[in-house]
Amino acid sequence: MAKGMLIVTMLEKIAGENCDFFVVKFACVLADFPLNFLCFREREYLMAGVEIVKVKDSDDGMRLNRWFLKYYPGLPLGRFQKLLRTKQIKVDGKKAESSLKLSVGQEIRVPPLDEEKQVLEPKKDFVSAKDAAFIQSLVIYKDKNILVLNKPSGLAVQGGTNTTRHIDGMLEALKFDAPEKPKLVHRIDKDTSGLLVLARNRKYAELLTRAFREHQLKKTYLAFCLGVPKQNFGVIRSKLLKVGEKSVLSPEGKDAVTEYDVLDAVGDKFSLIEASPLTGRTHQIRVHLESIHCPIAGDDKYFGTVRQKFAFLADKLYLHAYKINLSPLYNKKLELKAGLPDYYKESLEAAGINFKE
Repeated sequence: MAKGMLIVTMLEKIAGENCDFFVVKFACVLADFPLNFLCFREREYLMAGVEIVKVKDSDDGMRLNRWFLKYYPGLPLGRFQKLLRTKQIKVDGKKAESSLKLSVGQEIRVPPLDEEKQVLEPKKDFVSAKDAAFIQSLVIYKDKNILVLNKPSGLAVQGGTNTTRHIDGMLEALKFDAPEKPKLVHRIDKDTSGLLVLARNRKYAELLTRAFREHQLKKTYLAFCLGVPKQNFGVIRSKLLKVGEKSVLSPEGKDAVTEYDVLDAVGDKFSLIEASPLTGRTHQIRVHLESIHCPIAGDDKYFGTVRQKFAFLADKLYLHAYKINLSPLYNKKLELKAGLPDYYKESLEAAGINFKE
C-alpha cells in the first residue's frame, strides 16, 4: 500500500497535471496497489479544477477545436488532442471529436486549464474616441444579428501595405450590446463607397459568408460613367484573369457576369448605370463597364484608352454599393439602401443626370 502511494505521489510530482493517469494506473497495478482506492484516486485526480462550461449564443455552430482556441489560446494542439483522446474533454458527458460543431446550451467539460486561459488572453484593438464616433456614424442598420455600414470612398475594409486605418481595426467600437465585436463577411474595394454588411454573431457570420459566396443576396451598384452603352440594359459576360492588382479580359480567366441598366444619360457623354454582379471577380463591374466603353468616372485603373477628367468631378471613384436584398436570409422582405455621398449627388446634378434616391 505504502509502495503504491509512493509511486502515485512521485509520478504526479514529476509530471504535474500533464501526467497521463493511465501511466499512473499501470504503475499501481505493477505495485499491487488496491484498485478500489485507485478508482477513488482517479476521480479525485481528474475532477480537481474541472469546469463545466455552457456554449453561449455567440459560439453557436463553432467547432470544438476553435472554441478551445478562442478561450484557451495557450493550449498546444498536441495536448488538446491528448485531452480528447483520454476523455478529459467531453461534450454533454460524451467523448467528442475536435471537429464537432457546438450548439447553444451544450456543456463542455474542461480540465484544469487556468494557465492556458490566462497566458494569451486575446488583446482588444484600441480604437480612439474619434475613430469610434466616426465608425459608429456609418451604421445605417442594426439588429441582433447584423450591422450595415455606409462606407465612404477611400476607407479600406482591411489593412495591408501602408494601410493602417481600416474598418477591420475599428470593429471593437461596433460591439454595442453584443459580447464580441462584429465580423467581416465580405468586402468592397477601398475606393468604392456604400453598403458593407457585418455579422454580430458566429451563426450569422457563417450564414452571410455562405450567402455571399453563393451569390444568394442581390447587390446593386450605381456607377457614374463616361460614355453611354449602346443598349439601355443587358448582360455583360466575359472571362476575367487577375494579373497583379488588376483584372483583365482573358480566355484563361474565370467566368464573370454583370447585369446592367442605364438609369439616365446625357447625350453620349455621361450615364448613370445600375449594375448587379452575378459573380464575384476582382474589380468586376469596373472592368466590365470599361469593356463596353463606359469607364467609371474617377477610376484610375480602368479608364479606357484616354483618361478623361472634368472640373466638376471630385477626386473619387464614382462606384457606390447602393442596395442589397437580404430577404433570402431573413425569410421576409428586407432590402437596404445606402445614400449617395454628397459629392456624388452634386456631380450628377452638374452633369445633368436625373436621379432620385
